[in-house]
Amino acid sequence: MRKISLLLVSFLFLACVQNSSTDNKVEEVQGEWIKGDADEKLEIIEEHFQGFGKAMWEVSYRYKELYVAGMDENWEYAEHHVEEMEEAIELGLQRRPKHAKASEHFLQVAIPEIEKAIEAKNRDLFEEKFEELRQSCNACHMMRDHEFIKIKTPKDYYSVVGEEK
Repeated sequence: MRKISLLLVSFLFLACVQNSSTDNKVEEVQGEWIKGDADEKLEIIEEHFQGFGKAMWEVSYRYKELYVAGMDENWEYAEHHVEEMEEAIELGLQRRPKHAKASEHFLQVAIPEIEKAIEAKNRDLFEEKFEELRQSCNACHMMRDHEFIKIKTPKDYYSVVGEEK
């Protein structure tokens, strides 16, 4: 009797699930500024995310903060910015995979090298690897026909903690 009851409950459950999935229609919703059909909404969202430009804006910020952190020997903060920089590029590559080849050296060589310097907590090694990171940025820009974007060491722009310009 117990098996029959269990079997009956199972059939009823399956019938309810099947019935609800066929009757369940998704209602289109409209936001305040994201309006239109699904394709139009997707286009608006993609436009707001942009391609690689937003990723580069974040990388620029992280690059400067990474330098300040390394020069100040704030290794945890430096590690944080390297991780965030890498993630920003990877997310940018999802939106613009055509940049993958140009960013290979940066992601596979330059980032791991700066991570080693941070792990070693060695300011001299950090400065050396940061320069390699900077050169990798410029090489990537050249590969993408953006050689007019020349990345400098942040100290060339700003005074850094503990240093005067």
